[in-house]
Formats: sequence, structure tokens, C-alpha cells
Amino acid sequence: MIRVLVAGLGNMGRSHALAYHANKAFEIVGLVNRSAVDLPDTLADYPVFSAFYTALKALKPDLVVIATYTDSHAEYAIAAMKAGADVFVEKPLAGNTNEARAMVDTASKLGRKLVVGYILRHHPSWQRLITESRALGGPYVFRMNLNQQSTGAEWEVHKNLLKSTSPIVDCGVHYVDVMCQITDARAVRVNGIGLRLSNEIATDMYNYGQFQVVFDDGSVGWYEAGWGPMISETAYFVKDVISPNGAISIVAAEAGGSAEIDSHTKVGTLKVHRLDGDRLIDLPDEPDHQALCDTEAAYMATAILDDLDLSRHLADAVQSLSICLAADQSIRTGRPVDLN
Repeated sequence: MIRVLVAGLGNMGRSHALAYHANKAFEIVGLVNRSAVDLPDTLADYPVFSAFYTALKALKPDLVVIATYTDSHAEYAIAAMKAGADVFVEKPLAGNTNEARAMVDTASKLGRKLVVGYILRHHPSWQRLITESRALGGPYVFRMNLNQQSTGAEWEVHKNLLKSTSPIVDCGVHYVDVMCQITDARAVRVNGIGLRLSNEIATDMYNYGQFQVVFDDGSVGWYEAGWGPMISETAYFVKDVISPNGAISIVAAEAGGSAEIDSHTKVGTLKVHRLDGDRLIDLPDEPDHQALCDTEAAYMATAILDDLDLSRHLADAVQSLSICLAADQSIRTGRPVDLN
């Protein structure tokens, strides 16, 4: 039985806790959240700590699940690995590339498993998108966005995220990771633009951003993300992959609007356009958000019990983060960023 400590009980942390509760390979020994939080009945009997290091020292877990804000990811993950635990950390991996590389280096030196919460990697419909796109052949044009018209509690969550992470980093790493899996090329240049559209957020942070990335195989990508009550609901979910031989597009499933968490992952149908004809690929029985978190927990168990080699997984996570952070740098400096 793998003893688990879950840190952070927001939307993602709660879903991860439910997944580890349901998986027989794990035993939750404690939960961490800085403030009091209402928990579902299935989690209500677990001890809850307000301080991460107190829980880590007292419980000595085998696995630490980190679903806190990005600025604590590296600190908590490195401390957990040094304390003898494997780590699952939500995306983005870290707040900067130096922290990300330090996390990966620590895992390598100590022989710990470090898995990053790239939920789309576990989604059968997104796996199908990648397979169909690679079958078209490159070079590619990627057009992707995820805008969220958030109000009320959802806007409060986004404002808290905006204290440390921009939308194009927090959400963008998922979709840049998809681009990288399809083209399997190295990013060489990034150019971004962004704008702060609300006086309710920190003055040095923008809540709308967009960037373009150029790969060394000639592929180019575009990604856009915005959060807040002012964001348009029109064309908030665009996922296109275009090549000389045609295009593949996600026809988004109806999921209740741009702020709904299931709208981030639901696919519904793939539309495949080839020069010799078009076809639709229906994707019934799509997993919901909780089912995907359950799959991530199962993957974590396999990584530990079967001693999976995670070196490519971590290299990909660092690359996608580096691209999004370069976009953030470009927005802040007003200049394109060349990647080594």
C-alpha cells in the first residue's frame, strides 16, 4: 500500500484526493490546505493539516501529491523527495525553468518518481488527435486556445492564480505539450502579446495572452488564453492542426460554457479533412474530469510499482514549460525570445 499525502484541496487537489481514495494501491494518510475547506463525505475522515512541512514530517508519506499554487511546487516537491517520497505535481511543473530543472535533477539523483499532471496525456480522445495528426505528416500549423469567461467563485480562483501564474503558462503547457508530441521538433523562437483587462488583479500580471511558436522542422503554433468576466464566449475553444495534407479539428462537446472544468478536456468529435475527402470520428463515452484524475492516479501507481523510466516524460514537461515561460517573457519585454 502506497501511503499518500495530498497538498492543496482546490478543484484539482480535491479531484486527485478522490482518485487516490478510490484506488486500492494507495492509502491516504493526510490532506493539507492552508485554510479551512469543505470536503465531500468520502474525504471527511482524513486528518487535515494547515502546514505542509508539519504534515510531511509527521506522516512520512511514500507519495506526495502537490496541487498547490505554482509558486510552491518546486519547494514542496524537492522537500518531499528529500524526505523519501515520490511526487505527483500538478502543472505547471514550476514557476521557472531553473526550478523545473532542479526538481528533475533531484528526482534523478535520489531515484524518486516525479510525475507531472498533464491530464490530456491520459485522455483517449486527445491521444487519438495526436495519432491522426501525425498520420497527416508535417510541417504543421497549430491553432489552439482556451478562454474562460469566469465570474463569481471561478473569477476568485483565477484572481488567486494570477498572483503567481499567467493564463498562457497555467493552461498553455497542456496544449504546447500536445503540439510537441505531434511535431516531435524543438521550439526555436517564441513571440507573445498580452494585456491586463481588469483592475482586480495584480498590476504586473495580464489576464489575456497570446503567443506564436516556431519549431525547427518549420512547424508553427499559436495559442491564446484569457480569464475573467470580460472574456468572450465566442470561439473560446479552438483546436486545429493543419498540414500540407489536410487538417484535424476538435468539434467541442457541449459542456456548459467556457468556465466549466469539463470543457477543458471534452472532445466530442474529431473532424478530419484530407485533400481526398473528409470524415468525422465520433468519440462516445468520453471520460469526465474525475475519471481522468482516476487514470492519472493509476499511472502514478504503475510508475512506482513497475519502476517506469520517466526521463522522456520529464524532458517533455520541461520543454513545454520553457516555451510558455518564454512567451511570458516576450509579453513582458515586448521582444521575441530565441530558445537555445
